[in-house]
Amino acid sequence: MRTEWTPEDLPGPAFYRMMTAVVVPRPIAWVSTTSLDGVDNLAPHSFFTIACGDPAIVQFTSMGRKDSLRNVEATGEFVVNLASEPLWREVNATGTPYPPEVGEFDALGIGREASAVVRPPRVAASPVALECVLHSTVGLGTSTVVFGRVVHVAADTAALGEDGLPDVTRLRPLARLGRNEWSTLGEVHAVDRLPYRP
Repeated sequence: MRTEWTPEDLPGPAFYRMMTAVVVPRPIAWVSTTSLDGVDNLAPHSFFTIACGDPAIVQFTSMGRKDSLRNVEATGEFVVNLASEPLWREVNATGTPYPPEVGEFDALGIGREASAVVRPPRVAASPVALECVLHSTVGLGTSTVVFGRVVHVAADTAALGEDGLPDVTRLRPLARLGRNEWSTLGEVHAVDRLPYRP
């Protein structure tokens, strides 16, 4: 037996809540931007993934016209900071709808460091930061998908594995689930792809 719905059965936010309870876990883009007035904004976006491998492009979705989106459109730059488990309180707190003239770094006492290539700062305690320049945006209904070309990666050396790549067990990424639920890494399994044998 299944329970079934259409968007008409659950209008507006109700169907959104259904979708976010199904598409789990979702990685979090902890996006830092700087406004034209010099205010450093920091906000979590849980619609986030890699859009292209070559060139390296990541994407996040702004649900409505949030400060992150307005700043990216105005300046063409942003940083995706990895949202890690030790920082979960700070990540959650930056989801508070502060007014545009209030910077989350200062309001919440979150340490920042200068980026190498772009103007928006990095979160100093985040293990990895992806510095991005705006590639394009796509409006979809009440949301806007932001595509950013990654121009610089900065990783805490302690978070790297023996192969020189970030080690997920050292990154300890956070993920969003449905409702007000969050998730941590859990078990990690290494499984090679199976070769095709005709």
